[in-house]
Amino acid sequence: MVTKVVDLRSDTVTKPSEAMRAAMAAAEVDDDVLGADPTAQRFEAEMARITGKEAALFVPSGTMGNLVSVLTHCDTRGSEVILGDSSHIHMCENGGISTIGGVHSMPVVNNPDGTMDIDKIVAAIRHRVGAGALHYPTTRLICLENTHGRSGGKCLSAEYIDKVGEVAQSHGLKLHIDGARIFNASVALGVPVDRLVRAADSVSVCLSKGLGAPVGSVIVGSKAFIDQARILRKTLGGGMRQVGVLCAAAYVAVRDNVGKLADDHRKAKVLADGLKKIKQFTVDLTSVETNMVFFDIADPRITSDKLCQLLERRNVLAMPGTSKRFNSVCSTAFLLSAY
Repeated sequence: MVTKVVDLRSDTVTKPSEAMRAAMAAAEVDDDVLGADPTAQRFEAEMARITGKEAALFVPSGTMGNLVSVLTHCDTRGSEVILGDSSHIHMCENGGISTIGGVHSMPVVNNPDGTMDIDKIVAAIRHRVGAGALHYPTTRLICLENTHGRSGGKCLSAEYIDKVGEVAQSHGLKLHIDGARIFNASVALGVPVDRLVRAADSVSVCLSKGLGAPVGSVIVGSKAFIDQARILRKTLGGGMRQVGVLCAAAYVAVRDNVGKLADDHRKAKVLADGLKKIKQFTVDLTSVETNMVFFDIADPRITSDKLCQLLERRNVLAMPGTSKRFNSVCSTAFLLSAY
């Protein structure tokens, strides 16, 4: 007898669909490091079209996508990037921009909705002029995250992103968007992806979360940006040969699963509504905008670790957030998952 398991650990816990597996098996491939893989070329061109940018580049992971993007914009050691204090780049990517790139982080407080106050962004900008010329790093980049994971999958509006883009442009800076779940934001807001990222100089898009591809992310931007990013991808060991095998699955993921994200969001709201009925938990239903549900454990006798153990005995896999907080995500690619 097959035991059914509900996996709430992550929306990265997916399995390739039969269509993905068939596309991988049939993919036309060549050496992508030499710029010759036709499947990779077609997929990158499609992602550039969807996002409204000139060019795109497939990378093995979202962390590499963000790292390559930041280092491409901040090509001088001692550069500074303004980003949210609870952003994924700042909190969960091993400090790569500093340890590998020599880029300094200037964190600005993230609001509960994932934004940073515009005036605080402006106040954080530093240039090598005047009294600070000998002391301060030089700000070269602003990073946003959409949706914002640690804020519960909140969506940043096109209008807000435009305002940040105006700040960046007026100060001679670049704007990068960590768009790991940008398609979730697009679906939830009813705004096309290209409109959401219009003000951005670069965007990273994860293909292996809710979209369900087995591997990979893509970064998009101008042709000049992607040309430089391709060199950094090679430097970081991300140049792969017959990568069309992976791009074929990613193409199917974008084609087939973007349309299913709205149902993921619906499931998240159903999950939140059910959790709210359990007196040991507290849930803010208004905070559920996309596929994430954050809930707090109100009973002092229960910890996240203990709840995980109890759930596992009932064939439900989960990962704790903090000792008293759970972060759950809904994903069509594997029924239910957690961030």
